[in-house]
Amino acid sequence: MKYVVLVSHGTFAPGLHSVLNMLAGGGREDILSTSLQDGMGADEFAENFGKLIEPIKEDDEIILLADIIGGSPLTTALDVLTKKGLLAKTTAFGGMNLPMALTATLMKDALDTESLKASLVSESRDAIKEMELKLDDDEEDDI
Repeated sequence: MKYVVLVSHGTFAPGLHSVLNMLAGGGREDILSTSLQDGMGADEFAENFGKLIEPIKEDDEIILLADIIGGSPLTTALDVLTKKGLLAKTTAFGGMNLPMALTATLMKDALDTESLKASLVSESRDAIKEMELKLDDDEEDDI
């Protein structure tokens, strides 16, 4: 099985997991998430992450999405995956957003690893745009 594993600071990863349940179907066993809460140490996060990934076996694959490259949730998760011998089966990304996570969830079984990597980066980049707001002079008076 291919797993999408979300890690973050605060409640970002669990919140994103909740949105994925809404958009991709709830109760999916292939989406896992945990976060480094305020005041939580790296050791406690590592323990939580280790418990989270217990269902993952050596022949499974992991798409690890994190909020920040180099942040404690990502680096600690990679350390735990290394200790469990799962790093070689892991593809990791930082800077996760909803389009990236949704694409990973919906396309992970349909695309080969290299195509999926390219798609995730492309979806993330394409999702970031400034929204142009055009107001007529009459509309400005109504505001």
